[in-house]
Amino acid sequence: MNTLYVVGLGPGKEEFLTGQARKALEQSQVLCGYTVYVDLVAPLFPEKETYTSPMKKELDRCRWAMETAQSGKDVALVCSGDAGVYGMAGLLLQLSPQYPGVEIEVVAGVTAALSGGAVLGAPLGHDFCVISLSDLLTPWEMIEKRLRCAAWGDFCLCLYNPCSHKRADYLAKACDILLAEGKSPDTVCGWVRNIGRDGQSAQVLSLKELRDAKLDMFTTVFIGSSTTQEISGRMVTPRGYEKKCEW
Repeated sequence: MNTLYVVGLGPGKEEFLTGQARKALEQSQVLCGYTVYVDLVAPLFPEKETYTSPMKKELDRCRWAMETAQSGKDVALVCSGDAGVYGMAGLLLQLSPQYPGVEIEVVAGVTAALSGGAVLGAPLGHDFCVISLSDLLTPWEMIEKRLRCAAWGDFCLCLYNPCSHKRADYLAKACDILLAEGKSPDTVCGWVRNIGRDGQSAQVLSLKELRDAKLDMFTTVFIGSSTTQEISGRMVTPRGYEKKCEW
């Protein structure tokens, strides 16, 4: 039985690949995926066949990977971050009944919530939510509902896809919802752009400042809970150990 690995690459640089991800890439005869992601790892394996496709061709890409694996090759379909977090793992598994004889192995990667959180400090030290502000596949009404619930529950939030050319005001709208639901304008927040790549940048700021920040799709946003603090320029959400231990 041939194997189709769906591999999370993490932020993209070689040092962020897990050992499992590297092994899957080494064992595969073909690397395929969104052009930008294949370009990140293809130089590490110049001898391998590659197949790329642009954005909005996810279904075609997954079918091609399945058909290629079914034809007798081991394939790695690569995703940024983690393959199961806004990645292709779910779609491949949905399609899998149509392609008997293909074994799918999901290979975990370091998603932006974790790699970006490490840059800022420890923003996700307690319960948190991950929400994408992209309404390409999720209606804005549902995104708004999830934001309101997260604010009501005083969760830390990690926001993926905060802005784009067509959605330039979505981050401001999200901040307005959180403020309307009771989050303080002084809530500690942060953002990281180009996580683990050339030109990485980051900032810790307040929720009221975040509302007017000019960010893009290469940025991951972190919004703290009521307990999140800025400590020496780092974003920290305490787990609560100080309540049980001598401080």
